[in-house]
Order: sequence, then structure tokens, then C-alpha cells
Amino acid sequence: MEAKLQNYILEHIDSQPPTLKKIERETNLRLINGRMCSGHLQGRILKMLTQMIRPNRILELGTFSGFSALCFAEGLKEDATIDTIEINDELEDFIRENLASSPFGSRVNLHIGNAMEIMKQWPDSHFDLIFIDADKRLYPEYYNQALRLLQPGGFIIADNTLWDGHVVNTEKFNDPQTHGVMRFNDLVASDERVEKVILPIRDGLTLIRKI
Repeated sequence: MEAKLQNYILEHIDSQPPTLKKIERETNLRLINGRMCSGHLQGRILKMLTQMIRPNRILELGTFSGFSALCFAEGLKEDATIDTIEINDELEDFIRENLASSPFGSRVNLHIGNAMEIMKQWPDSHFDLIFIDADKRLYPEYYNQALRLLQPGGFIIADNTLWDGHVVNTEKFNDPQTHGVMRFNDLVASDERVEKVILPIRDGLTLIRKI
């Protein structure tokens, strides 16, 4: 999408809270892969989806700077919570700093460690909404574990499922991350236990509903 149209969209949707605007800026300034931050448009989408689904418990795989976790937290009911998992322990201080700066940070429970190992601590059907935005190579494995943890009628949201268009240009992008996303997309597409749709927003956002 051309920049002029992107700017038009941002001018015609809700503005970001000042805290999130600051976190997005600091993420791009301080972290190498700042573009991984969900950003203004996707952040408002995540908040609105949360308000529509009205989950009691959310699980996020891949905290990064905490931006998306706070977008979910902003849309939660007062007594609802989000658990978020980040494998990079060097980001912990930055994440906690960002959570503390937000009026919704108290709704977020941060876990530092391996997502597949941490997910094993929860019983079946524990979460109402799960956001997958971690190691692309492990997307199929995350998906299978997420389905176990998800309530019937609950939702999985998976980020980066178009992967900069690499999913349809495999001759040029023959790497483990691309193949992980492709395996995930094929797995979800053939899974009759769920309903699914891919939204061509930013890098691709897949909405999955467990039947």
C-alpha cells in the first residue's frame, strides 16, 4: 500500500493513546527490528477485536516491546487479564518499563522463557483468545498447542501470515521462517476444527475461530 493511502487511513481511525505512541517510537529507536512493532493501525484493530470477543483470558506468544499486549489490555474488561511470553530476556527491563507506563499494564502478566514450555503449565481450554507472533519456524507447533489451550468458540489471531509476500515467492525466499509460515497456513487451511480468514493488513493477519 502506498504511503499516501496509509496516511489517509491513519487520519481516519482512532488516534493512539500517548503511551502507545511513545512506546512505538521508543521501540523503533532502541530495538534493531523495530518494524516488528504492531503499530498504529494494527494496534487499533487488536483493541477492537478484543472488545468484540470480550475474552476473560488472553495469551500472547511474542511480547517484543509490549506494544501489542497493551493494545489487547486496553480492550479488556476490568477483571480480565493477558499472559504474554517473551523468549528474549534482554528485553525484560524494556518491556516492564513500558507496561508500568500504561494505565492498562496491571492487566498484563509477563513470562520470560520458551513459549512451548510455558504453555504446558496451563490446562486445556484455558484461554478465550490467543495471539501468535513469535518464532515463525514454530508457527505450526504453536498452533497445535494453542488449539489445546483455546476454549470452544475462542479465537486465535496469527500475525505475519503473508510474510512480506514470501509465501508466494518461495524460489527467492527459501528459508526456515518462510517455510514455517507456509506450513502454518496450509495446516490452518485444511483444519476442519476451525473457521479461518486471512486479512491483508500490514504483513497478513489470520483470524481463526475454534468450532
